[in-house]
Amino acid sequence: MTQTTTVPEIGNQSQNQDEAAPLYNVVLLNDDDHSYDYVIEMLQRLFCFSVEQAYEHAVEVDSKQRTVLITCGLQEAEFGRDQILAYGPDHRIPHCKGSMSALVEPAA
Repeated sequence: MTQTTTVPEIGNQSQNQDEAAPLYNVVLLNDDDHSYDYVIEMLQRLFCFSVEQAYEHAVEVDSKQRTVLITCGLQEAEFGRDQILAYGPDHRIPHCKGSMSALVEPAA
């Protein structure tokens, strides 16, 4: 009788670990202190969205009070959130004091 043992390849182990890692959403929150132009510009610069994609997110955040921008690993999500929080005020609106709000949440 011959006994066969299967040894997983290292590449497969790495891939399985990546697949098992939890995912997180970067969520942009609405406010009345930023213009559509600001949102579109910010999303194009920070997330490389097309004008159309950025506009769709601007409409969604305006109508639903939030929009999920990306879903990714925790470090990437925190980086995306931090970039939004550091983007600065909307120069088009005189009373705007700072960046938009964003958060990281576990993906469903």
